[in-house]
Amino acid sequence: MSKEDITREGIEFIRRLDEYGEVRDKLIVVKEALTDPAYGKLPTQRSVDELLDLGVVNLDKPPGPTSHEVVAWLKNILGIEKAGHGGTLERP
Repeated sequence: MSKEDITREGIEFIRRLDEYGEVRDKLIVVKEALTDPAYGKLPTQRSVDELLDLGVVNLDKPPGPTSHEVVAWLKNILGIEKAGHGGTLERP
């Protein structure tokens, strides 16, 4: 994959995240640089196994179950041993 392809794919990934989060700010690229493959890759280039092993599952927990319960369900559904939550934010 060429530098231009990687840059284009990375910018498209960020644009899609911004669109999903309803961010209306314009993306400004200050500097383009390649990431050494030894240190990572774009999320769109990761396999499903890599995403599950190295990734984050962002979900909107419904009222009722505790965060601990949801983590237990997630571990059971995905068949993984380690998982946790980074906190809970309650909506007003």
